[in-house]
Amino acid sequence: MTFQQLQYFLAAVEHGSFSAAADTLHMAQPSLSEQVRRLEAELGVELFARVGRGLALTEAGETLRPHAERVVADAEEARESVVAVRELRGGTVSLGMFGDAPYYLLTDVIEEFRDRYPDVRVRVVGQNSSEVADALRAGELEAAVIALPVDDSGLDVRPIMDVEILFATAVKERLPRKMTIKRLAEVPLIVYDAHYGWEDPTRRQLYERAQRAGVSLDPVVELEDVTAAIQLAGRGVGDTMVSRAIATGSRFPSSLELAPFDPPLRDTFAIVTRRDAHLSPAVRELLGLAERAMSTFAERVAARA
Repeated sequence: MTFQQLQYFLAAVEHGSFSAAADTLHMAQPSLSEQVRRLEAELGVELFARVGRGLALTEAGETLRPHAERVVADAEEARESVVAVRELRGGTVSLGMFGDAPYYLLTDVIEEFRDRYPDVRVRVVGQNSSEVADALRAGELEAAVIALPVDDSGLDVRPIMDVEILFATAVKERLPRKMTIKRLAEVPLIVYDAHYGWEDPTRRQLYERAQRAGVSLDPVVELEDVTAAIQLAGRGVGDTMVSRAIATGSRFPSSLELAPFDPPLRDTFAIVTRRDAHLSPAVRELLGLAERAMSTFAERVAARA
């Protein structure tokens, strides 16, 4: 039994003859009647009885009819739901994002997407880039915008922007002209992304530098939120590191002074997808908006610097 046979059966029921049903479906009458005969042969019953020049359902045909209608209706509903997603008239778009994304115009991107496609729901998940990369590999997300480096096995990575990371302190005596990894090992350091520790992309870069220099980084405070780390540093509790994107924001504490790292330390952001994955139209559109917004944002940050 095929879906097409059920369609032809219902068309014959609706129009009362094979020829009228064939005309409606723009096909030859013998082809339609042959498919109905094959359906009858498979079921082992007659579905129609001839009444004059028309057709009438047999008891078996009456029994089949509601089931066939339900199958065809479900298939049409499935087709419409897919079309709605394809044309951005429905569905949900899920995107992975790095934890500091609100500082990088994430809210503006979502607002623009919702203005354009009000029938599409938006779900943004992920606090740390390493976590988001794992979710991509597991098939829990279609795509993400995250900070590098991460484990990229099974993933396609396309860098789109980088932002300088700066040393921040409220204690002038600890502010160097340039911050080296050896000097960083000597200050009371406040770090964020405590749950992921040195798997966090920014901290991972510092950890690798410390290994090469033969020193250890032993933070005095570890917490999750970058805003809390900045606030504590602004009160002189310790020193931290912060991206220039955050440091140029209006809410950045005026008590903090900044110094670049030597060599320069940068966060690189990339669009990441599963290798050879087919992306839905909604995800492609949201990624395009995010890429354009972050590129413009990076230009503005560079201009302020």
